[in-house]
Amino acid sequence: MTALTIATALACMLATGALFAFSSFVMGALDRLAPEHGLLAMQSINRRAPTPAFMTALFAPAAAGAAVAIVDGGPLAIAGAALYLLGPVGITIAGNVPLNDALARLDPADAGSAARWRDYVRRWTALNHARVAVGAAAAALLAAGAV
Repeated sequence: MTALTIATALACMLATGALFAFSSFVMGALDRLAPEHGLLAMQSINRRAPTPAFMTALFAPAAAGAAVAIVDGGPLAIAGAALYLLGPVGITIAGNVPLNDALARLDPADAGSAARWRDYVRRWTALNHARVAVGAAAAALLAAGAV
């Protein structure tokens, strides 16, 4: 059980690390571009992101965390699994994906797109910061539960 719990904590951190890159420099770099260029770049990223590798890295820790919580049953394992499900998975599904879907419908050449892009960056990044914080907390709880 300890090995599975540690592997799950590491998997949580792998996914959280990918999200952290966006919070720490990717979104800032895109926001520094002319709005139409940043918007186009993010649209491209969003089309490319749902690869099997990334989807596995994002969702497998939720499944593994559920297994750890059920089999281990300890409060740290349950809390860590729940946080990962609510944070990186839940915020992605309820917050970031709808924003990405709305961004996909924007035409960078439209006059209002620049303002919508700036709003997207602000809202998406705030949600992403939350995913990172909750994902890191989930991994820490799982790791603590393994010790």
